[in-house]
Amino acid sequence: MADAQLLDLRKFAAPEFVFGRDASGLAGQYALNLGARRVFLVTDPNLIAAGWAGKVQASLEEAGLSWAMYSDVTPNPRESEVMEGARVYREERCDAIVAVGGGSPMDLAKGVGIVSASKRHILEFEGVDQVDVPGPPLVCVPTTAGSSADVSQFAIITDTARRVKIAIVSKTMVPDASLIDPVMTTTMSLETTTNCGLDALAHAIEAYVSNASSPVTDLFALSALRRIFPTLPAVMRDPQNLNLRGRMMLGSLEAGLAFSNAILGAVHAMAHSLGGLLDVHHGESNAILLRHVIDYNFEHAAERYCDISEALGLDLKGMTMAQRKQALLDAIEGLKRETGATRTLRDFGVMRTDIPTLAEKAMRDPCMITNPRRPTQKDIERLYEQAL
Repeated sequence: MADAQLLDLRKFAAPEFVFGRDASGLAGQYALNLGARRVFLVTDPNLIAAGWAGKVQASLEEAGLSWAMYSDVTPNPRESEVMEGARVYREERCDAIVAVGGGSPMDLAKGVGIVSASKRHILEFEGVDQVDVPGPPLVCVPTTAGSSADVSQFAIITDTARRVKIAIVSKTMVPDASLIDPVMTTTMSLETTTNCGLDALAHAIEAYVSNASSPVTDLFALSALRRIFPTLPAVMRDPQNLNLRGRMMLGSLEAGLAFSNAILGAVHAMAHSLGGLLDVHHGESNAILLRHVIDYNFEHAAERYCDISEALGLDLKGMTMAQRKQALLDAIEGLKRETGATRTLRDFGVMRTDIPTLAEKAMRDPCMITNPRRPTQKDIERLYEQAL
């Protein structure tokens, strides 16, 4: 590491978190400690059916807290859902939020919090450091190993009018506490397990090559890669193995701490644009785009990508730089094949005529700013074309 990078000024924001079996049972106590009296419990119908929302609800009641549940949350939460949630939050006279779920419930919960505090529309907060009034206390109980919304300063909301996912980035979006219970991930489908795992892998890769990385984020990013890459195929073969689920959850936590502070890059900027056009899982979008962006960026962050390859367990000795790049691309594609993530953008109905609009929106995404290579819109259009 160069001394110049070591001495670069960087901040690091993270919530308090508890990791381990039955951490979810602490939700009531944490909400009470944060001053809650009536909790807005955000979740989704699948998690109600799985029993996880009920477990957290029981924890709130044991702590003597009343609650109001909001479960009108869809994948890729829309601005209208956030605004309706804020209306219900005010109507129910809630004073704190507990989110149980993957990225969608947690992102919606963050949105409800800042809308309720500021009394402004959620779309007004798009971009970096646009949130001027912090939301109410927020406790997150993640049920997937991938989004890392429980530890990040990001919220991703779909703007249905513009058909694009917007990124809201602010340290006020970092939850007050995250209760990370690997048991909660045992009801994930294999498809969701794959998509979330590949999302976490992309988080770690993009954070490590980000032009806003730091020695601290590097530690978390590389550790996440060492953990996630061998574990994801293993957990797909043995999905009820709680130790494997725990390793994936820990890898997701590490990747989240890295990208929340180093931000991301072109993969996520392009995936956010895709998410507004298609109702496709964010992690799958990342997986489709990842190899093409690595290929594009490689020469501008070659040493960093080689560090990533070594963290994945690749032996680069005696290879030229071109061979090292190819080895990394092959490893990424091999993982995708092993986990069944083989679809392309064309499989989701993306057409060449969509690409200029997709690229234009991606270029405006905050994640593009920290990509290690500064692209033009034409560059991004070519990357989308390669992913068809």
